[in-house]
Amino acid sequence: MRFVFLAIVLAFPILDLLVTVRVARWSGIPVWAWLGMSVVAGFLLLRNERIAFRDNIVASMHGGQPLLRGLLDSGRKVLAGFLLLLPGVISDVFALLLLALPLNIGRGLGPLTAGGGATDRRTLDGEFRRLD
Repeated sequence: MRFVFLAIVLAFPILDLLVTVRVARWSGIPVWAWLGMSVVAGFLLLRNERIAFRDNIVASMHGGQPLLRGLLDSGRKVLAGFLLLLPGVISDVFALLLLALPLNIGRGLGPLTAGGGATDRRTLDGEFRRLD
């Protein structure tokens, strides 16, 4: 079983590069352009997700969104970024399919705020007095 997994892991990049060369030859776009655009897109996606991850966690800690949804969304974007960094068209297609998954259906299209989701909680009115 170990050898089968090792064979798949070692054969995937070679197969991916062969498919990339075929697609580049078919489309007329140079191979370095395919690989360069993919690497730049992967780095940009990882950089933006690194910045957005903290905001998602802060929003979930303040009740703006569920914690698991933020972690799942960030995890799939990071995985898609790493797949875009791998050289080849097959890994790029997997990354684009991963990014196209409709995991954020319940979320609105507006920006996330730190305390925006806590509006459905009941408030408790009362007087405050400090006892020393």
